[in-house]
Amino acid sequence: MLWWLSLAVRKGQQPPWIISDELWARIEPLLPVVPRRADHPGRRRLEDRKVLSGILFVLYTGGNRNDVTQLMPLIGAIPPVRGRRGRPRQRPDAVYADRGYDHDKYRRQVRGKGIKPVIARRGTEHGSGLGTYRWVVEQSIALLHWFRRLRIRWEIRDDIHEAFLSLACAIICWHRLRNLSLC
Repeated sequence: MLWWLSLAVRKGQQPPWIISDELWARIEPLLPVVPRRADHPGRRRLEDRKVLSGILFVLYTGGNRNDVTQLMPLIGAIPPVRGRRGRPRQRPDAVYADRGYDHDKYRRQVRGKGIKPVIARRGTEHGSGLGTYRWVVEQSIALLHWFRRLRIRWEIRDDIHEAFLSLACAIICWHRLRNLSLC
């Protein structure tokens, strides 16, 4: 068995980038039909299922970019927050983060946006109280870490990274919905 295959597959299971017949039956009708040109046929297209498997393979393996560099673009991308009557809030009250974000530079930038940074300090004991607020986020990130390509960001282009993220979220939802229907 290849080393990368052994990392992602338990004994007796298929690699996660192999698309099951059940899932393919749902995806295939959504894909456009591309007829082959008779006048200039060119290279034969790859099968859509194989291409999607290749994309999922890339999604499940690699990645390397520090999260803190994306803090301010993330805050800038927060949509208006619905809530009370009147004008929607344009930003959250606070940002909770772990020790990886403990840089005075980023604390100042977050405060400059009118947001309170609640960031654990390096060198302090665990038990800062942030865990109660971070549990939902940690669970979501743990689900996304099934896809190794999203663990550490390799893509320089945001649109490619966002496409991988959307695809990963769709696969997570598919697994969750399939498991609910089995109950």
